[in-house]
Amino acid sequence: MLYLVTALHVIICFFLIIVVLLQSGKAADLAGAFGGMGSQTVFGPRGTATVLSKATTVAAALFMITSLVLVIMANNRTPSTGSILEHRRPAPVTAPKTPAPKSQPGPHK
Repeated sequence: MLYLVTALHVIICFFLIIVVLLQSGKAADLAGAFGGMGSQTVFGPRGTATVLSKATTVAAALFMITSLVLVIMANNRTPSTGSILEHRRPAPVTAPKTPAPKSQPGPHK
């Protein structure tokens, strides 16, 4: 199931990239090149919703849904300790300790 959702997510990503790149900007006319606005609206000219803009909206919604599904599925696969600060690292491997040489009895002063 995870592979199916991942493949669907990648396909939606590529589709969203293509659809966004195919769209022209709001101020794509000649007046937009020199900083002029096409109309007197506050946020620029607003045309009717095209097929590409509707496809962008649908693809963006599907992208968000598949992203949430992937996060939930990944979270259910690996048990969580509750905090990133409680991450347990494996103990470092150390060489076995050799006993210290015994001191030789000598003359005491």
